[in-house]
Amino acid sequence: MKEVFTAIGIVITFISYVPYFRDIFSGKTKPHAFTWLIWATLTGIAFFAQLIDGGGVGSIVLGLTALISVFIFVASLKVGRKNIESVDWYFLAGSIVAIGLWFVTDDPLLSVILVTIIDAVAFAPTFRKAWKDPGSETTITFALSAVKFVFAILGLETYTVVTVLYPLSLVLANSLFVAMLIYRKRTLGQA
Repeated sequence: MKEVFTAIGIVITFISYVPYFRDIFSGKTKPHAFTWLIWATLTGIAFFAQLIDGGGVGSIVLGLTALISVFIFVASLKVGRKNIESVDWYFLAGSIVAIGLWFVTDDPLLSVILVTIIDAVAFAPTFRKAWKDPGSETTITFALSAVKFVFAILGLETYTVVTVLYPLSLVLANSLFVAMLIYRKRTLGQA
């Protein structure tokens, strides 16, 4: 069953990013470079932490997400949001400091807790941007991301705080982001 859950998570991963890349290259979605750079890094770190702690096949979804995040970061440099505000630099600096702390820890649990906190902070520039312009993000991608991480968790071979905390936080963060996007699009008449 673990392989089946992981396979479903992988399929959802690919499906979820098709509309995102379509919207990026059509100019509708404007990814925030800082967020995607940090997400690519953190998701890669969490992927390796899961592997080390016995996450097994269910870890593939995080690894694939890290790789796709690198592509979105590169795309964001060309067609992403160019209005970097001073608060975004603070979010980036805070994330870099926390990543530095992660490198000096020798505790997988502390590392995953730091990665989870950093990820939440990294979401801030995208959240701020999307609050002002909810049409600049592709809602379905984030909704499907919440679902794919549920399947990623179900596909894990070992359930520990180290293997489950980060993907569980991604389910929550993506779900909250989708709720905010729907609310703002309705409020602004962009539905």
